[in-house]
Amino acid sequence: MPDDFNLQPDRPFQRQTAPGAAPGMLISPPDAAPTQISAICYSPTEIHEEPLPDISKLGDLLSHWPMTWVNVTGLADARQLETLADLFGIHPLAMEDVVHVHQRPKVEDYRDYLFLVTRMIEEASPLRTDQISLFLGTNFLLTIQERPGDCLNPLRERIRKQAGRVRHAGPDYLAYAILDATLDAYFPLVEKYGDQMEQVDESIETTPSPQVVSEIHRLRTNLLHVRKIMWAQRDALNELIRDDCPLVCQETRVYLRDCVDHTAQILDVVETYREMCADLRDYYLSKVNYRMNQVIKVLTILSTIFLPLGFITGLYGMNFKNDEKNQHPWNMPELDWSYGYPFSLVAMFLTTVGMLIFMKRRGWLDS
Repeated sequence: MPDDFNLQPDRPFQRQTAPGAAPGMLISPPDAAPTQISAICYSPTEIHEEPLPDISKLGDLLSHWPMTWVNVTGLADARQLETLADLFGIHPLAMEDVVHVHQRPKVEDYRDYLFLVTRMIEEASPLRTDQISLFLGTNFLLTIQERPGDCLNPLRERIRKQAGRVRHAGPDYLAYAILDATLDAYFPLVEKYGDQMEQVDESIETTPSPQVVSEIHRLRTNLLHVRKIMWAQRDALNELIRDDCPLVCQETRVYLRDCVDHTAQILDVVETYREMCADLRDYYLSKVNYRMNQVIKVLTILSTIFLPLGFITGLYGMNFKNDEKNQHPWNMPELDWSYGYPFSLVAMFLTTVGMLIFMKRRGWLDS
């Protein structure tokens, strides 16, 4: 079986079974949502929709309707999940992957049905994705979601209003429609990341702050998770298209190629945004370094200017003064001079002006 795929920054990887446990055990996650089951049965001319608190009705629906979509939300009730597995003849290893919700997008062929895993994006901070497991049979599609709330309501409305070709196609087309809906939900989120990157760029240009680095890191992390999902999703779709499985007709494979194209588009945008995140981080660091260099430059100029001034004041502060009894030629006659103090101030002023002129000609004062 493929390795588990930890995609949620807010949910660390955690298997429910202990090491060495028997394969195929169903242990619900401790934070699992309550299990609710509903069914949509339809034909080109009729539709029937109802919740299923009693799973025993499901057998009659499957035998009466040419197409049945059973949707399960929540993984808290492991017994109901086992009952569903017995009813549809689902392998225990596949059901184990259903409750271990860190699976990567994939496709597995069990002859009588196909087991598909995709991930539905949830617009949250930090980024969150929910696992959707699909079991595709000859006249049914079983979908199992982690929690209530999804992006499939437009698809349900299309089925109710007989819009499009869903009511006239088989379960393979319904599976494609679900995969397409989950992929389409990524586009607004990726576009939102692009808008956030523009805001980060503007903030770096105007008022760069340490919070910018955290925002760039968050964006880059979320983009990395989307990239992981899309890589696995594209591989799974390509496998579904290439395999000669009788449960997926040739016409549906044409639509699945469109899904592959969507994953490629998302991957291209994500790769571009990840490179832009690195560029924004380098741009921020260069702006910070430039500002720091400007501060150091000003401080260095001030220190350089005051260095000779300190020498002049220190020289006159030695107080080697001539007196009437000890006339020594090396003492400081300026101390008795009436204009000694103005002379020292003028000397310091001329020294400062001379150093500024020298620095200006050398180009050290330019920005």
